[in-house]
Amino acid sequence: MFSVDYRDRRVTVMGLGRFGGGVGAVRFLVERGAIVTVTDSASADDLAESLAELEGLALCGLHLGGHREDDFLDADLIVVNPAVKRDNEFLHLAQDAGVPLTSEMSLFFQHNPARTIGVTGSNGKSTTAALIHSILQAAGMPSRLGGNIGGSLLPEVDTIAADEWIVLELSSFQLEDLDRLPASPDVAVVTNFSPNHLDWHGSLDDYRKAKQAILRWQTPDGIAVLNAADADVAEWGVHGQRFVFGEITEEASRGRQPSDDQPADADRSPDDMLHVDECLALPGDHNRDNALAAVCACRAIGVSGDAIRAGLRAFKPLPHRLEFVGEVAGRRFYNDSLATTPESALAALTAFDAPVVLLAGGYDKQVDLSSLVDGITQGVKSVALMGQTALLLDEMLDERGGRSVSRSINKSFDGA
Repeated sequence: MFSVDYRDRRVTVMGLGRFGGGVGAVRFLVERGAIVTVTDSASADDLAESLAELEGLALCGLHLGGHREDDFLDADLIVVNPAVKRDNEFLHLAQDAGVPLTSEMSLFFQHNPARTIGVTGSNGKSTTAALIHSILQAAGMPSRLGGNIGGSLLPEVDTIAADEWIVLELSSFQLEDLDRLPASPDVAVVTNFSPNHLDWHGSLDDYRKAKQAILRWQTPDGIAVLNAADADVAEWGVHGQRFVFGEITEEASRGRQPSDDQPADADRSPDDMLHVDECLALPGDHNRDNALAAVCACRAIGVSGDAIRAGLRAFKPLPHRLEFVGEVAGRRFYNDSLATTPESALAALTAFDAPVVLLAGGYDKQVDLSSLVDGITQGVKSVALMGQTALLLDEMLDERGGRSVSRSINKSFDGA
């Protein structure tokens, strides 16, 4: 944590976005006397909700529907939305002019006085972060939930006390920027790893490198909580204390060990399974894994078993994540629209014994969809295909034994 005087500094916030990070950065900077310009390639209509949250703030400029060179050349600092690729032409202009780049999450890490628990992974990070927060609350330990879930905590940073715990869901985009700071959370939780966002990162190795930034800058006092059942994650190196969760497979057991006197399963207690099975009201083995990750992280910082049980029992399922929305004529409807990888969609399918009618598709992230198609052929009665991947999924179903699966196609709907 350190103090920076933003008064009268010209700051451009690139990418207001619709998920709170851009708004949080703007509020933080304006309240500290910065001269703030907001620029976004999206239109005012697309950003209506975020713009409403900026009402009453004194902005120097608001440029939507595209970017202007002057906003990058005449700035003292650029705050970049994590979804903006760093090879963007306007960011190159700023860097060539010597203007430093940062992000909302990097600003938070620089100013936050409290301890942090960061959660990342290709799947399950939102539920795991929320479960950790629920357990800490049950334990009476002051905590706040933010990052990709719960909104930006940057405007609240002045009210955060040093004895609090900050629980952050961290995307690969956010971690790639934190890697430049450099910064890692005090407790780093990795739920799993599988191909995702390859359209943005360019390769699986680059995506893995971004995810591993959650561990890269930890000190020997840091805590790393890793999924021992994930053969990839089990091999990730750590700099601090290593704790694991999940069933340790033969393949995963060959992963890197911290030392001879701290085997990979040393911190996995048999009663962790009991806590989850007795206390968690979430369907699916994947949610059990999420709960085990949360339990392991909380045990690592000294939370009692009673508090863990209470936190699991008090947990309310998150919206859009295998969320039960109602029953009509004996048919139960679940909203799992935030299952944005083949692995998370498959996990949802395996949570049910009854025949499934599936809505699937959306944005093409350049990942292999074979496993999802195989899951559809094995456990789905009917499927409605949507968005950019609709035709591809349709072709793959024909190729991979899914001709008997009833289906419809609406490629104009992106699933967002």
